[in-house]
Amino acid sequence: MRISVFIARRIAFNRFSSFTKFIINIAMIATAFSVAVMILATAMINGFQQKISEKIFSFWGHMHITQYQANAGPLTEQIPFKADSALEAGIRALPGVTAIHDFATKSVIIKKDRETEGMIFKGIDRNNQLPFITEGRNIQFQDSGYAPEIIVSANTAALLQLKLNDAVVVYFVRGDGLPPRARKLTVCGIYKTGIEEYDKAYLVGDIDLIRRLNDWEPSDIGGYEIYLKDYRKIDSARSAIGELMSDELNIRSMEEVYPNIFDWLGLQNKNETIILVIMTIVAVINMITAILILILERTNMVGILKALGMPNFTIQQVFIYQAAYIVVAGIIIGNVLGIGLALLQQYTGFFKLPEESYYMTVAPIAIEWWKVGMINVGTLGICILILIIPSLLIRTITPVKAIQFK
Repeated sequence: MRISVFIARRIAFNRFSSFTKFIINIAMIATAFSVAVMILATAMINGFQQKISEKIFSFWGHMHITQYQANAGPLTEQIPFKADSALEAGIRALPGVTAIHDFATKSVIIKKDRETEGMIFKGIDRNNQLPFITEGRNIQFQDSGYAPEIIVSANTAALLQLKLNDAVVVYFVRGDGLPPRARKLTVCGIYKTGIEEYDKAYLVGDIDLIRRLNDWEPSDIGGYEIYLKDYRKIDSARSAIGELMSDELNIRSMEEVYPNIFDWLGLQNKNETIILVIMTIVAVINMITAILILILERTNMVGILKALGMPNFTIQQVFIYQAAYIVVAGIIIGNVLGIGLALLQQYTGFFKLPEESYYMTVAPIAIEWWKVGMINVGTLGICILILIIPSLLIRTITPVKAIQFK
């Protein structure tokens, strides 16, 4: 065993030096706290991004194909075009594409007793099952005609005092000064995404009803919703799909349709970086303080070792190894604490959130183990490298003065 490692171990685990033990414990706790906070921060931010992305994409897909319209927004009604079976087959054959569905939207006014609310009617096909249904069921499509059923959000149900199987009158708005067309529909389900942009704006029904009210052909659609296996591959999938489309069609990702939500998600990445930097600085400052105090406390030992002929670099290694023991112990404790709290939150959901601000009621957790590994390796590497600087203090200590130091 190397002499520097042997001395470092004796110092680090010396039970007879209460002051040294106190300093080591403080540094260990600070490192453990920093690592635990970094693990929890990354797990929560990953959870937020995955949960919000899942809600956005499950309701609307990852991309939309529609007829080109200048300045089209998320609530713009689509110009109809013929469903293209060849285009659908080509898109389904692309790697990473999981589904493609027809859809169309139309402005409506929903009325229950004296209460009215302006909304967007989203028409879906029989192959599309709406997620996030908290009560009731999905629409039961018919072989002919249209299904006289709708699914409303919990927000709309509370606002209009709607319950399952209630009949409501829905007025479909027409342009050119024409009066709206009314249809009596039954509430078959209630959904809740927690995202205001969806819950306050949309009710869901049969696309065949929109075809009938708009005098469309049976093969006319407002657009396609495309679902991917991995949302991080939207750009590559969009390029591949663009090569299959005709020039009059336009493809947009959900990031373009709802940029404010994705800007909010992007801000979480910045928050994650800030937390990681701050916690790393906290760990480094505590370790620098600890090693300086340990060097000063062991000044006599440094003088004796120098008098015995030990080189400065070897003495520096003693304190760097000692610091490494502290950092490793702190990282292990931090992992147990951070991962333990993350798993506890994941399985119990004890930490609640205001849904109106965060789109969910429980703080989500998604542990990415490669990030946990990077936090551990990064913390250890940065701390050890930075600790070389205060260890240079040993070179300024002279043996005669150090041996006399008290």
